[in-house]
Amino acid sequence: MHSNLLASAFALISAVLIAVGTVWRHRILRAGQSRSEANTAPLKSLSNLNWWLSMGIAFVAYVFQAAALAFGSLLVVQPILVLSLMLTLLLSSRVERMPMSRAEGLWAVVLTASVAVVVVVGHPLPGTREVAAREWVAVIVLGILVTAGAFAFASRRPAATKALTYGLTCGAIYGYLAVFAKVAMDVLTHRGWLAMLASWQFWAVIATAVAGIVVQQYAFGAGDLATSLPANKVAEPMVALALGYTLLGEEFDVGGWGLALMGASISIMLLSAVKLTRASLR
Repeated sequence: MHSNLLASAFALISAVLIAVGTVWRHRILRAGQSRSEANTAPLKSLSNLNWWLSMGIAFVAYVFQAAALAFGSLLVVQPILVLSLMLTLLLSSRVERMPMSRAEGLWAVVLTASVAVVVVVGHPLPGTREVAAREWVAVIVLGILVTAGAFAFASRRPAATKALTYGLTCGAIYGYLAVFAKVAMDVLTHRGWLAMLASWQFWAVIATAVAGIVVQQYAFGAGDLATSLPANKVAEPMVALALGYTLLGEEFDVGGWGLALMGASISIMLLSAVKLTRASLR
């Protein structure tokens, strides 16, 4: 059943849970580290019980994201998940006892408004395109090569550059995860649990989730949350929306001027995410 309302509700719950889990994991990874110092062993946090509890929250967030994708398209769900950036920075400011500035408040409003335009005015429709095997292979190979290249580039860079590069890479991986999850949930909706478990996209969801968690550990361990998180939250919707539009055939139910408005709204959404972060760094 297609329902943008249910998809939006589940995506918003997912965004809130993502924010809570993100702030918690970042505090665990940055404990005892200065702002300019990178955590050289980010995977050691896996021995921390609190880290696993925070991952439990992340898992529930993924469940709500999957539920959202069962009812709506990537063009609905991913813009709403971008709100997790605003929610994360807001929660982080509360935890760190640093109130949000007027600039942060302004860009938070702009971000929310642009997301609302995409979801409400755009009337996103689910894709019906059958994706050829060679297209899947090409997209996956490209993703692997870009990820490997990003790690090679970041390995000898300063902490801030590491955080930015790992953040972008993590976002791209989660963009792939969203696409795989959308296909897997469509299989579940139309053919049932057994068919979903037999689909390679379901196992790709698990693989990309693990890869994303590992890269996120490196991103969070490399520096401030305000450096890695925006890169993550900008790259994720860009990759997911691009693949959803070109690969799965999703589209907005609007005409020529409407498409121009959607393009402008998505651009403003991404710009406001960057501006919101810059404001939080001041």
